[in-house]
Amino acid sequence: MADLFKGYKGKALELLKKYKIRVWSDTTVKTTRGEFKGVILPRAENDDDLHIVLKMITGYNVGIAVETVTDMTEEGYKEANYKIPEKEFPFSPEKPNVKLFGTGGTIASRLDYRTGAVIPAFSPGELYGAVPELADICNMTTEKLFAVFSENMGPQQYITLAKSIGKEIEKGIDGIVIGHGTDTMHHTAAALSFMIQDSPVPIVMVGSQRSSDRPSSDAALNLIHATKAAAESDIAEVMVCMFGPTSDEYGLLHSGCRVRKMHSSYRSTFRTLGDIPIATIDKDNITPLKTNYKPRRKDKNVRILPYFEEKVAIVYYYPNMQPDIIDSLVDNGYRGIVIAGTGLGHINKPVYPAIQRAAEKGVAIYMTVQTLWGYVHMFVYDTGRDLMNMGIVPGENMLPEVAYVKLGWALGQTEDLDEVKRLMLTPIYDEITEREPYNGYLVFQGGIPEMEQFLKRIHK
Repeated sequence: MADLFKGYKGKALELLKKYKIRVWSDTTVKTTRGEFKGVILPRAENDDDLHIVLKMITGYNVGIAVETVTDMTEEGYKEANYKIPEKEFPFSPEKPNVKLFGTGGTIASRLDYRTGAVIPAFSPGELYGAVPELADICNMTTEKLFAVFSENMGPQQYITLAKSIGKEIEKGIDGIVIGHGTDTMHHTAAALSFMIQDSPVPIVMVGSQRSSDRPSSDAALNLIHATKAAAESDIAEVMVCMFGPTSDEYGLLHSGCRVRKMHSSYRSTFRTLGDIPIATIDKDNITPLKTNYKPRRKDKNVRILPYFEEKVAIVYYYPNMQPDIIDSLVDNGYRGIVIAGTGLGHINKPVYPAIQRAAEKGVAIYMTVQTLWGYVHMFVYDTGRDLMNMGIVPGENMLPEVAYVKLGWALGQTEDLDEVKRLMLTPIYDEITEREPYNGYLVFQGGIPEMEQFLKRIHK
């Protein structure tokens, strides 16, 4: 009997028993807030007893308060199997060979109907089972390196990933795809851009904003686009491949050092900042938007520089920041600090003594701007000049997260601060650019007449 009401207890269990509703049943639920139709899902043991959970036909899950339910009717019953079986990828000698590395994240996830949580449960082989179109593009081999959400990716994972990619390139692979959670994908993309230099093949990171069980999932299309880019693109750089617009029109290939996640839930969450994307991509075409990318080569030569100093921090300046923030990092042995400063690269005067103490102890300190777009210009005002005299180095137009990653990578190779500075200020993959193109800064502001006119004309 308990199996019919998996995870339900207390008032929620009494409600299901009252109307003779089983878990997995197709149910119409009438409430004081309207009528809902869908499948009754199991609940986790630790969840409350005040709600029932319904998976609606839209694919979204809703919690319905027990106290609002006025009637329930079971329309049908079928316990679904949500596991996608792994399939061996077919081989065709005329197609390029692509390696898919799995690290976890939503593109490699499914909904756990025991707990209601999204978990990193798909193996790379299951991804092919879910997206058979991949076989039309390439021969794919897969390897699951990690099964973690992206917030748990860090230096050790970066190093393992870089070394694994290097080995595949030396074997003659034609392209690399990396399945990764979106939350910190731009951090990993930057790390790989510095750790893997002069790659002869594309290295494409891909994720999804919405899990594979949802009708609005972007997982399959993103994976198709990323695989096509790895197999066919002439762009031999570390890139992030995600939705361009919010619709399914096309994806974008972003440079690994100029990209950032900019929205918590939109499918078109990734933006290139301070520049334009490298290319657009759809199921049929890859269309370069830039010409100054590193092209694909036929050799197997690559430089793997898998270094990272973990004692590096990023500090986001805020008004009234106290010096103990910096002092505590120094006292705890941090060797590098990246500051996301205001305006052209400023912080308040009470922090100056802490900056001075940190510099005297040999801590590498770099300034970026929290505006994200634009350059650090610390020579314009006395504030900036004073900070430079104390030892802070302007980080040009590196994004704060990219500067953090690059500083960790640089300090992982040397303790010589002059050499660290040389590494930091020598551009590798567009983390520093000579100028921002006229269309490198675009923030669409709704409400203003010209933007509303554009939206009505282009996206109705």
